[in-house]
Amino acid sequence: MTMDVLGYAAQSAETPLAPYQFTRRNPRTDNVVIDILFCGVCHSDLHSARDDWGGTQYPLVPGHEIIGRVASVGPRVTRFKAGDLVGVGCMVDSCQHCAACGKGLEQYCEEVATFTYGGADRHDGMPTFGGYSERIVVTEKFVLRIPDNLDQAGAAPLLCAGITTWSPLRHWKVGPGSKVAVVGLGGLGHMALKLAKALGAEVTLFTRSPSKEEDARRLGADHVVLSTDEGQMQAVQSRFDLIVDTVPNVHDLNPYIPTLVLDGTLVLVGYLGPLEPALGSVPMIMGRKAVAGSLIGGIPETQEMLDFCGAHGITSDIELTPIQGIEDAYARMNKSDVKYRFVIDMASLKA
Repeated sequence: MTMDVLGYAAQSAETPLAPYQFTRRNPRTDNVVIDILFCGVCHSDLHSARDDWGGTQYPLVPGHEIIGRVASVGPRVTRFKAGDLVGVGCMVDSCQHCAACGKGLEQYCEEVATFTYGGADRHDGMPTFGGYSERIVVTEKFVLRIPDNLDQAGAAPLLCAGITTWSPLRHWKVGPGSKVAVVGLGGLGHMALKLAKALGAEVTLFTRSPSKEEDARRLGADHVVLSTDEGQMQAVQSRFDLIVDTVPNVHDLNPYIPTLVLDGTLVLVGYLGPLEPALGSVPMIMGRKAVAGSLIGGIPETQEMLDFCGAHGITSDIELTPIQGIEDAYARMNKSDVKYRFVIDMASLKA
């Protein structure tokens, strides 16, 4: 049987999110039914709701940083039982047979992963609706175990902001002795500082705001460099093994390339689109330096990240909001007026 669920949806790019009753699909034998407790608010939710990237299918129920409790499981489910604390991130399925899926890198699925909202179920074609809702039904393989010691609301942004920064840190083998810089201190940037520091790296924040120094050090930064200060930028030439660039809009990458060591990499995790101004190749060629990109993370490394956060007591710095305040949260998020991630208390949906 299908189930009727209450959520919040955008009906068009111009209308505010509002209550929306919709139908979740009938759980399959390998599915987990989850009662949602908390859902993080990601910039992607706002971009999708406003159709900033084009192609949004309405009605849209956003939300891909989901923490909940298992309500029931299908007969083929072996890893979860009713009552378990679980999470769901940006994906709810993938083809499961391409080279990327075979490596546990479902985010790069050659047939494109099924995203938690705004997509279509691979089996029945029903639209996928996200975590701004009471309940969700997910294939067991894409359900994650949440360590019991973590604050549940604070753990929600780990499912996107956390894994988005963890994946490149792991791919470029960051550990004790590594020198890592983070560009931008927002939802992604603050997680990058925490995770890089916990992995044992020496961590630097690049920022244009002197006011962010105190917070950056609290979050794990050993050093803070004002990117608008030529002297400070000159002082960190040939310093960093990896730069994690979390800035969500177009910006000049050229000043950062000379701060990389030989074979160093700047990885983009926040911005989608053409680079302006153009990237000068000389400092890259003269030091075999790379500019790369990275997308969220696969299911195995997301579980690895959650277990690491459990072991180190790492969660996101959050501000709780009721679902009725989502438009205000969007407006404040657009102005970077949150430290550092909004999380919806889904109990408010019943109000």
